[in-house]
Amino acid sequence: MTAYRKEHDLLGERDVPAHALHGIHTERAIENFPLARRAVNPALVRAYGAVKLACARTNRELGCWDDRTAAAIEAACEEMIEGRLDAHVVVDALQGGAGTSTNMNVNEVLANRALQLLGRPLGDYAAVSPTEDLNRHQSTNDTYPTALKVAAVGRLRDLEREVVALLEEFQRKEKQMAHVVKVGRTQLQDAVLLTLGREMGAYAEAFARDRWRIYKCEERLRTVNLGGTAIGTGLAAPRQYIFRVVDHLREITGYGLGRAENLVEATQNADVFVEVSGILKACASNLLKVSSDLRLLASGPDAGLGEIRLPPRQAGSSIMPGKVNPVIPEAVSQAAMAVMAHDHALTMACSLGNLELNAFLPLVADALLTSLDLLTAACGILRRLCVAGIEADEDRCRRTVHGATASATALVAAVGYEAAQRIAAEARRSGQTVRDAAMAAGLLTAEQFDSLVAGESVMRLGSPTGHKETP
Repeated sequence: MTAYRKEHDLLGERDVPAHALHGIHTERAIENFPLARRAVNPALVRAYGAVKLACARTNRELGCWDDRTAAAIEAACEEMIEGRLDAHVVVDALQGGAGTSTNMNVNEVLANRALQLLGRPLGDYAAVSPTEDLNRHQSTNDTYPTALKVAAVGRLRDLEREVVALLEEFQRKEKQMAHVVKVGRTQLQDAVLLTLGREMGAYAEAFARDRWRIYKCEERLRTVNLGGTAIGTGLAAPRQYIFRVVDHLREITGYGLGRAENLVEATQNADVFVEVSGILKACASNLLKVSSDLRLLASGPDAGLGEIRLPPRQAGSSIMPGKVNPVIPEAVSQAAMAVMAHDHALTMACSLGNLELNAFLPLVADALLTSLDLLTAACGILRRLCVAGIEADEDRCRRTVHGATASATALVAAVGYEAAQRIAAEARRSGQTVRDAAMAAGLLTAEQFDSLVAGESVMRLGSPTGHKETP
């Protein structure tokens, strides 16, 4: 049988499981918000631990507690930073109250953990209180957005590392496949020749832009409103606290955090999260495009393009023997689409703040951190389980180049436009390859043709000067 302890708040008394680190406010939140059916993102919980530690150290300097109590509170905060208290922050990711339930869940857990460290019973809030001590000189309205920014900075750095690793893997493929000539396509129709290496290098360049955007947008998150309390006026917080608390948070996190010059504005507005989410959406769009391309390039293997082979990861069909599907690009595509959807939800939430506060920051936090988690994981599995194992089907590419009338464009510099056009038309009429048609017309030898469609030739910037005029 579960044992309980009695706790009370503004609305009255309530039973709380005797061994729970959370308290009455968390119990009410559990009852009120069965929405997402998942807890607050662990990155936010750990970042909240850092915020509470900064607040605790500042309050300790101001003489708010005796050394023993302060040490217990700070030790509890450090445990939360380390992830040791994740399981005790149990409120739903989506909640009313602008994040108050998350803040109070954190306060209750830290207070009760400090009580444990002091050897006192859980719920003995006369000794350490969730509100009087853990929330001293604070509001949800300055701690929650600050914790979200701290969490986002950390996850952005994780994402940046994965994006860099992915682009470097594509760069390795660029070097490996530099000699493999293939037919380039526009609007899914044959265009001109290029190399698989250059195609892979283009993907690397796209992710290089993502890396730069991710790196730069971090600075948008490093300005915080901690110390502004309820609406940015710093009500109920001493000036010394307001001027010191962000310094402590900067030391704890190692991030270049600074206090917003206009704390009222920083409390009112959440547009910085829209900006960051837009950067994530751009990365998602590249992931979706590249994943779609890889599926096309590997299509077949017999009746599709089949220019590359993706590493087989899973038997593909319950009815079609031997089928292997491009499951990694498909999974990554779904992650990318989810990020785009989260961006829309986040944008709506940030737009609907009223006057001095945005009440919808829980949705903003859930959408932003989930997007960061998805993109980080997606870049990782695309690199490890797909791109690293891509192989070129050189024979397939060679046959396609020799047979495709698109290769006729590579001949223009040597034989002229009209002659190249006649070669392409004859190849279509006779069923010959373009290579054979050019040789049959006596316009090019096999060696000359192969030289014109070689990787270094088709990837030369521009056409050679002095090409043969139309006969």
